Amino acid sequence: MNMKKENINKIIESKIANLPTRYGTFDVKAYKDGFQEHLAIMSKNFKDIEEPLVRVHSECLTGDAIGSLKCDCSNQLDLALKLISKEGGLVVYHRQEGRNIGLVNKINAYNLQDQGYDTVEANLKLGFQEDERDYSAVEYILKDLGLKKMRLITNNPRKINFFEKTGIEIVERIPAITQTNKFNENYLKTKKDQLGHLL
Repeated sequence: MNMKKENINKIIESKIANLPTRYGTFDVKAYKDGFQEHLAIMSKNFKDIEEPLVRVHSECLTGDAIGSLKCDCSNQLDLALKLISKEGGLVVYHRQEGRNIGLVNKINAYNLQDQGYDTVEANLKLGFQEDERDYSAVEYILKDLGLKKMRLITNNPRKINFFEKTGIEIVERIPAITQTNKFNENYLKTKKDQLGHLL
């Protein structure tokens, strides 16, 4: 997994805007990093919280928008938005689809999974690393928003290791555990057994 871009693109920022949602009303700010655009979704009291909840959510169009049962992405996003609405915090919607292999390749990986490959094997067979995500823009966003400490909502030890290197203190890890189903059991098992997720 790439942690740093050698030449990070100049990041363009939007203004902060109000966004009412079914979870509550948030402040949102967009960031453009090259061709990718990311979104910071903040509770209204985010700036007043010393140790806010933070979720870095990797884009999953099939899960987040369509409700795919092949993964737990939509459930994790739902959990995070409910938590930050209640307790205060931030969700960074990180636009790196399919562990950053893109939508076309993600669907090709789905095709391989239909043939019996797991998610890691499918990525490798397509010529990618098991995880191609780069978190340089996320670090920029967190620092732009003045984050010094956080309670990180994640099961991914690689994210924990990355954020520990940014100088932002992780005071607590909040598990992002959601309900499983017959379609995502193997996906979650692969996350645990091959990617070390804390499930």
